[in-house]
Amino acid sequence: MTDVSWAQVFARRLARHGLSASASSAPDVAPDAERLADVVSAMCGAHAQVASAAELSVGLRVPGATRALVRRALWSDRTLVKSRGPRGTVHLLTAADLPMWAGALTAMPTPSWERSRALLTPQQTEQVLAAIADALAEAELTTDELTEEIVARTGAWAGERVMEAFQDRWPRWIAAMAAATRSGVMCHGPNRGRATTYTSPARWLPGFAPMAGPAALAELVRRYLYAYGPATPAQFAQWLSVPERWATGVFRSSDLAEVTVAGTRAWVVAGDTEFPDDRPSGLRLLPYFDAYAVGCHPREQLFPGAAAERALAGGQAGNYPVLLIDGTVAGVWHQRRSGRTIRVTVEPLRALGTGCRQALEEEVERVGEILEGKPSLTIGTVAIGPHA
Repeated sequence: MTDVSWAQVFARRLARHGLSASASSAPDVAPDAERLADVVSAMCGAHAQVASAAELSVGLRVPGATRALVRRALWSDRTLVKSRGPRGTVHLLTAADLPMWAGALTAMPTPSWERSRALLTPQQTEQVLAAIADALAEAELTTDELTEEIVARTGAWAGERVMEAFQDRWPRWIAAMAAATRSGVMCHGPNRGRATTYTSPARWLPGFAPMAGPAALAELVRRYLYAYGPATPAQFAQWLSVPERWATGVFRSSDLAEVTVAGTRAWVVAGDTEFPDDRPSGLRLLPYFDAYAVGCHPREQLFPGAAAERALAGGQAGNYPVLLIDGTVAGVWHQRRSGRTIRVTVEPLRALGTGCRQALEEEVERVGEILEGKPSLTIGTVAIGPHA
C-alpha cells in the first residue's frame, strides 16, 4: 500500500489547484476563457457567494487573468455558468461540467435545509418546476418577474409570502428554487443593475441535459479526489453536506485505491497514486470561501496550531480570507476597496522572512491586477470578523 507524507499531499493539491510556486509565473500566452474553465473544473467549482472573491479565486490560478476575463467567460463566452454546486451553495461551474453537477446533485439525498416539503406538496413542487422551465425558456427574469410568471402558470398559492427570509417573507415557490437549480431547470443570468436574474441552462448552454445519476456521481467522486485527495468518505460527505453513510456507499461503489497518509487511511482514484517528492511551496492570499481552504482536509493539517483558532469560524473554513504559505494556513487578511484603491491588510501568524515578505508584496500586486485596482500593503492586525 502507498504511504505518503502530508507534505507530499499538500504539494500535490497545490499543483492541481494551480497554487504552487511554479504556477504563479507569467503565462507563455495570454489567458483565455477556456483556460479559466480548465482551472474551475480542476478545483470542482469556485464558491461565488461573494462575486469579487470568486473572481479573485479563479484569477489567482491563471497567470495574467483579471476579473474582466472571468466575467467574459461567464457572461459572454459562457464557458462558465453560475449555479449551485457543493453544499447547495452558489458556485461558478464550467459549462462542460454542468450536466455532471445537475445529475449528481439530483441523485444525492435531499438536503435537510430544503423547506419545499413543508411549504409545497410534491405535486406543487412539480408544478413550480414546470412553470420555471417554461418561463425561463426564452428569457432572463428577476425574482419578481419570475414570481409573476409562475403565479400565472400555477395559481395564486405559489406567490403567497409564507417563506421566512431574514426580516421579510418570500413567495411560496422559492422553496422549490434549490431543487430547480440542482436539477438544471434554472441558473443565474447576468445581473440587471443590482437585481439578480435567472435563466434556463438549456437556453444559456445549447444542448444541455443532466447526466444520469450513477454516472454523474462516479465522475464527481473522481473529480473530487483528483483535487482534494487522498480523502475519506466523511470528508467527502462534509464537502457536499450529505450523510456520511451515503458517502461511504458512494466510495464503495467507485473504483478507488486505498493509501495511507502518515499512517492514516484515505482514498484516491485507482491508478492516481503518484505524489511529488518536492515539498509544498508558494505564498498565496486566498479570498473568502476559496475552494482549497474549504475543501482540503483534515482541518488540523491545513490550519495548524494558532491558525485553527484565528482563521476558522466555529471550525468552519472559508469565513476568513487566508494567507497560505507552503500549502497551509499561516494568517488572515482583508481588503478594503475605495474606487480603484485597494488597501490590503495581512495578519501573519508567524514572522515573515525576507523571501516571504517579497513574495507577499508580489502577491498583493497580483491581487490588484486581478481586481483591476491599485493595491497597497499593511502588515498588522485584521479587525474585521468572519463573513457570515
